[in-house]
Amino acid sequence: MSVMMNVKKCTLEDVNHLQSISYKTFNETFKDQNSQENMTAYLEKAFTVEQLEKELSNASSQFFFIYVNHEIAGYLKINMNDAQSEDMGEETLEIERIYIGNSFQKQGLGKHLFNKAVEIATTLNKKKIWLGVWEKNKNAIDFYKKQGFVQAGSHSFYMGDEEQIDFLMVKTLL
Repeated sequence: MSVMMNVKKCTLEDVNHLQSISYKTFNETFKDQNSQENMTAYLEKAFTVEQLEKELSNASSQFFFIYVNHEIAGYLKINMNDAQSEDMGEETLEIERIYIGNSFQKQGLGKHLFNKAVEIATTLNKKKIWLGVWEKNKNAIDFYKKQGFVQAGSHSFYMGDEEQIDFLMVKTLL
């Protein structure tokens, strides 16, 4: 059986689907390592329709869904310029989110979305691509190291009222 996979840029009309996949994938990824109270606080702040509409309307941010056999399997969010969550300069592109649903893991979808981000960065003549990844997310850190990222610092990330540390990882583009 052949698997049909495609990537589609999100628009404001996709906000409800974006909210649904955002809740689902974030919860699947982090619920076992965080309290339910902190998860709920974060989800209800970061993934409201209003917040996602604001992010979708920002010309310096882009979202992409990845579909497998017409089902949304995950998504990518990239930021440039002043939409970046850290001031890394105008020659950089941030991958703010790459999330794949648990049932679609280990199928190369994260790599496919990562390659989409690199393609956009290259087209825009960006010199570096960077991201923040939770210090306890070993699978993601290992994945990014395989893609050529190196740790270049860290910053605080708040999950509800709990301060957590994200590693800042950078990859120089050729």
